[in-house]
Amino acid sequence: MTDRALTFQGYHRADGRVGTRNHVLILPLAPAVSSTASGVQSQVLGTVSVELHQDIKPTIEGFDLAARTLAGWVDHPNVYATVILALTANDPLVDALTSALPRHVRYAVVAFDRAMGRIRAQERARTLAEEYVAEAQHATRQSTSLAHLILATECGGSDACSGLSANPSLGYASDLVVKAGGSSILAETTELIGAERILAERAATEQIAEAVWSTVAHAEKSAMRMGVDFRGGQPAPGNIAGGITTIEEKSLGCVHKGGTSPVVEVIDYAVRPRQRGLVVMDTPGHDVMQFVGMAASGSQVAVFTTGRGTPTGAAIIPVIKVSTRTALKQQLPDLIDFDAGAIIDGYLTVEQVGRALLRKIVSVANGEPVVAERYGHREFGIFQGWGSES
Repeated sequence: MTDRALTFQGYHRADGRVGTRNHVLILPLAPAVSSTASGVQSQVLGTVSVELHQDIKPTIEGFDLAARTLAGWVDHPNVYATVILALTANDPLVDALTSALPRHVRYAVVAFDRAMGRIRAQERARTLAEEYVAEAQHATRQSTSLAHLILATECGGSDACSGLSANPSLGYASDLVVKAGGSSILAETTELIGAERILAERAATEQIAEAVWSTVAHAEKSAMRMGVDFRGGQPAPGNIAGGITTIEEKSLGCVHKGGTSPVVEVIDYAVRPRQRGLVVMDTPGHDVMQFVGMAASGSQVAVFTTGRGTPTGAAIIPVIKVSTRTALKQQLPDLIDFDAGAIIDGYLTVEQVGRALLRKIVSVANGEPVVAERYGHREFGIFQGWGSES
């Protein structure tokens, strides 16, 4: 690879991290204020927002996890500043979120009760957003090494070609990022069932290998407590329609996204990696929740391989969609950014497509918009954990 392919043009932040985007985020802390967040986004060019459909209270399981996830979005290298919307200023989530933020993070809280109602709250949020956007325009991109990149990897709507084309090519690109000193996150714990041994054998230490085994076993055990038998009930109907026959086949295809690099760390959902290299994150199999968790960890770019197509995106990180087959790219041109089907057609090798995919990742990191950004896909959902052992 050329030196140019091993660098990207990003926004350097006060804590040393580098963003691929320069967003002003409008973040609601309750479903009742989500429409206001969307309203501010529609009024102020240069902002992004999400819709929160979950009530997050100290009385629910997963409150601390949700607060950590939201804090990871506010303190993200792709986010210049955030306007936080709350129903009340004394909402415990406001304190739990803001107390976790470092001093360098730029944010403001707008509460409906302090603003004297929804209309005034939206006006106040709009004014703050306009000020932040004006400030953000002074930030400029600078060249930086891929060592500052954390790549999020994901697959969904898998088919019989996922483990032959898109996933291996993403794994090859992931290895190149790791070799350049960067990081890559492999998630989807429930979709590692049946392939745990492969990752454990690649672990950098015995402790990390044990963490791989225990993380997958815990997810499977938790699912069984809720009456879900992944080994007996998987793959999903859509995967079967795509040609996948067993969960082991699906999992073996899934781990290809992590390439051949050693596993250097196993982290919980929405936790920032401490090590550079291939990292396994404990997440559910839900695509949206995975992206939210990997974004909260600081990932600045995501790659989503698919054999059946998906519009899913994330508000603060670009999500590159990779098709397993050229026919899918032709069928759904406004959902797919990159086609790995040439591997199936026999025109190109995994290595050639993997290198081309890395060039695409760098181009997107430099600012090239992906289709999910162009069409406003910013789905949002927070994982609430695997539940108690009782």
